[in-house]
Amino acid sequence: MKLVITMSRRSGTGASIIANELSVKLGIPVYDKTYIEQTLEAHEYENEAEAIRKLAGNPCIILGRCASHILKDRMNVLNIYVCADKEDRIHRIMKLESLSYEEAAEKVERTDTQRAAYYHEHTGRTWGDVNDYHMILNTSDLGMENCAGILMHYFEKLEYI
Repeated sequence: MKLVITMSRRSGTGASIIANELSVKLGIPVYDKTYIEQTLEAHEYENEAEAIRKLAGNPCIILGRCASHILKDRMNVLNIYVCADKEDRIHRIMKLESLSYEEAAEKVERTDTQRAAYYHEHTGRTWGDVNDYHMILNTSDLGMENCAGILMHYFEKLEYI
C-alpha cells in the first residue's frame, strides 16, 4: 500500500521527532512547511494543496499544512493528531530553544493560535477536532519515544506495511 501519513500537531509535542523516526523505519520522506514552500517555488503548482496532492502520490509523511483535510478523500491516508499537556509542551520548548518559562509559554500559545487560524482559514473547520483524525497520540501519556513504535505496530497489524 502507498501509505501517506498526515501529522497535525500542537507546538512542543515532539511530532517532528516522531515523524523523522517513522521516516527512517518506513523508508519514506517527511515533508514539512519549509519543504512544501520550496516545492511551490521550484515547480509551477497553483497552491500548497496542489503541491501536497502531488507529493502524496508516493508514500510519505506530511507535517501540518492542512494535509489531513486536503487528502481526506484518499483511502491510503492515515491522519494523526499529536498533542501533549501544555506544561510538558512548554518545558520541551524551554529545553529545545533555551527559553525562559514565560517565553516558552508565550511561544506555545502564539504557535497554537497561528496554527488554529491557518487551519480554519484554509478548511473552515476547527483545528484539532477529533473527528478529523484516525488516531490521536498524547505524548505526555504515551511518551514521545514510544509513539513511532506504537504506530509501527499499528501499521503491521493492519498490514499497511
